[in-house]
Amino acid sequence: MEAILKILGQNGIALVIGLMVFVPVFRNAQKLFIWVEDQTIGVRNFILESLEKLFIEISPEKITYGLIGMAIFSFLLMVVLFGFIMGAWGISVVMGLLAAFLSFKIPKPVLNYMIEKRIKEYSGQMVDSLTLLSNGIRAGLSMPQALGMVAAEMPAPTSQEYNLILQQQRIGVTLEECLENLAARIPTEDNEMFVTGVNILKETGGNLSETFDTIVTVIRERIRIAQKIEQYTASGMFQGMTIAAMPFGIGGIYAATDPGSMERVFAHPLGIALMVAAVVLDGIGFFIILKIVKIKV
Repeated sequence: MEAILKILGQNGIALVIGLMVFVPVFRNAQKLFIWVEDQTIGVRNFILESLEKLFIEISPEKITYGLIGMAIFSFLLMVVLFGFIMGAWGISVVMGLLAAFLSFKIPKPVLNYMIEKRIKEYSGQMVDSLTLLSNGIRAGLSMPQALGMVAAEMPAPTSQEYNLILQQQRIGVTLEECLENLAARIPTEDNEMFVTGVNILKETGGNLSETFDTIVTVIRERIRIAQKIEQYTASGMFQGMTIAAMPFGIGGIYAATDPGSMERVFAHPLGIALMVAAVVLDGIGFFIILKIVKIKV
């Protein structure tokens, strides 16, 4: 009788826990499905769009297989580290699932960094490209011909972007729409000023070469101011990096001179919790310092 009551009690607890999980999941099933789709198919679509901006061609199937393979590899790596090596099989499964989930998050910051780097390269080439455009217009070339000249003379990414404009024109897209697409791919103030200036002058008439010269002057002045601001904020950036690195440096000194004093930090649950809190707070402080010293021109 006692055994039956014990089994019923265990089943009752399991039933209550199951209902506590099932009810909120069922009520938010649509949101859950949307979230799952965003974390899987949405990641693949984001990668495809980002690679298109980077002028890298790859099939959707390869991206899907790559994401699945990276998730499986991350899961197995955690199982090997925590399961086979450390013997903690329960933790290995949890860490494996977490690593598999995080593997879907890794491509986004990497691609964002690559796109930002490409935009900076394009912005750095704008003075030369607009100067070539201005000289071509003065020499009697039309706007498409001047764009073709710049595409032939300039390196990537400017040559890629201008070649794409010419390709879109060949299939019947208007120059105004091509330039608006360029502004969408390269969302900088200088590029927006260039696109807006060309589109307005195409409608109202005016001297394009003088407009390009004015934009070049503005860009050069902005670059000069940005360099000056970087000089002024360099000390603040260095101080922020020093402050963020100090806890790790002090911890390393203690670990080297008195290893026994650091054992409890990594062995006791309270020490681990305090270490995690310290790392999180240190990261938050460094992020705030970066926001303070970073000035947008």
